[in-house]
Amino acid sequence: MAASSDRIMLGPLVAAVDQGTSSTRFLVFNAKTAELLSHHQVEIKQSFPKEGWVEEDPREILQSVYECMERTCEKLTQLNIDISNIKAIGVTNQRETTLVWDKETGEPLYNAIVWLDLRTQSTVERLINKTPGRNKNHLKTGLPISTYFSAVKLRWLVDNVLEVHEAVQSHRAMFGTIDSWLIWCLTGGRNGGVHCTDVTNASRTMLFNIHTMDWDPELCKYGTGCFLLRNTGLKPVMSDHGLLTTVAYKLGRDKPAYYALEGSVAIAGAVVQWLKDNLGIVQSSVEIENLAAAVGTSYGCYFVPAFSGLYAPYWEPSARGIICGLTQFTNRSHLAFAALEAVCFQTREILDAMNQDSGIPLTQLQVDGGMTSNRLLMQLQADILCIPVVKPSMPETTALGAAMAAGAAEGVSVWSLKPEDLTAVTCEKFEPQINPEESEFRYARWKKAVQKAMNWETTEPVANGNGMY
Repeated sequence: MAASSDRIMLGPLVAAVDQGTSSTRFLVFNAKTAELLSHHQVEIKQSFPKEGWVEEDPREILQSVYECMERTCEKLTQLNIDISNIKAIGVTNQRETTLVWDKETGEPLYNAIVWLDLRTQSTVERLINKTPGRNKNHLKTGLPISTYFSAVKLRWLVDNVLEVHEAVQSHRAMFGTIDSWLIWCLTGGRNGGVHCTDVTNASRTMLFNIHTMDWDPELCKYGTGCFLLRNTGLKPVMSDHGLLTTVAYKLGRDKPAYYALEGSVAIAGAVVQWLKDNLGIVQSSVEIENLAAAVGTSYGCYFVPAFSGLYAPYWEPSARGIICGLTQFTNRSHLAFAALEAVCFQTREILDAMNQDSGIPLTQLQVDGGMTSNRLLMQLQADILCIPVVKPSMPETTALGAAMAAGAAEGVSVWSLKPEDLTAVTCEKFEPQINPEESEFRYARWKKAVQKAMNWETTEPVANGNGMY
């Protein structure tokens, strides 16, 4: 009975919706201790209507949020925790993924176009051709002109989906990233739902001026990855090495914005899903660690998973995936190891660019997310970076951050962000275990494979009527 009483007296709770590319989660934290009390997760289906196209159903995404909320609250009730103590809900989401819905019916007008999608490449090329010196980089947004960001996806929707075009003409269309769609629906939808976003999501649309911190009239004339961020403070640092300049956070209307350099990898954890779903090499994502650990090497096999082109630091949408260095000895265990190494090599490329831009080498890398449960991957990452990798014991730090921001919001104020009030986080550190020369050798071989991927001819030859090319 004493334990039950303790549970009832927990005090204020804060929740977070974590809507990612492959799954949705709802998590509830104790605002005083940052303890994760309960959570639920639902996977999200992706569809691939054409090569390079990636879509998700906005209705399914919304329903997954409702299901996660209901199941988590059921679990809390079973633990005798009063769910009325949940004082705020934060939202963290897959960014850049774009959708348009009808504000009168509340219905999506097309599937959400996922950030990985490549269908807007011709639009991107036209925009680059219009810029002086065909410069890919845009100083107002801090972003390169790329298929990655929301503005070009919105332009495609307006130009190619009749329902969207008509809704825009009749002023019924609402555009947003996933956070906007969820918040609008959760706050009433067509019955007074709030249509909003925050500066971090807005800064990834290619329509937001990161210097004025507002939508830019000139820019608005456009119409499961791995992400590495480095806080650069109160001033935006423009990258000379292929990184994005983005808004890291702004914790209140009257608070200053903090900026970050960011590197984005299109295919990280998704490479494991590809090995499972497309090749059948593994039956589950957990299996890949055991498979790779069984050989402990790729045996000279290198894997560049450029399924959607290459993001930072190359920004080359025409690049394609490549596996090289195969021999008769190569087996599925070596491929599994090469896939994990590919995640580490891509992170290394971004870290090198960050060190060059900032002039201050990073001395350790802090990680979170689902892939951090793979201990072999964490050790490989430390070996390839030649610096320690630090993993928190509670890996849901993305959702925790959203919950902390919600709990500290004006009018809620149940979570103090003062350093002296924050609970210490226990971590595990992975130290490099190979010499730097071996790391550099493997990294150099990877870079050669990347060059092959970037020079791949993506256009198939067309046969004539006689079957000849």
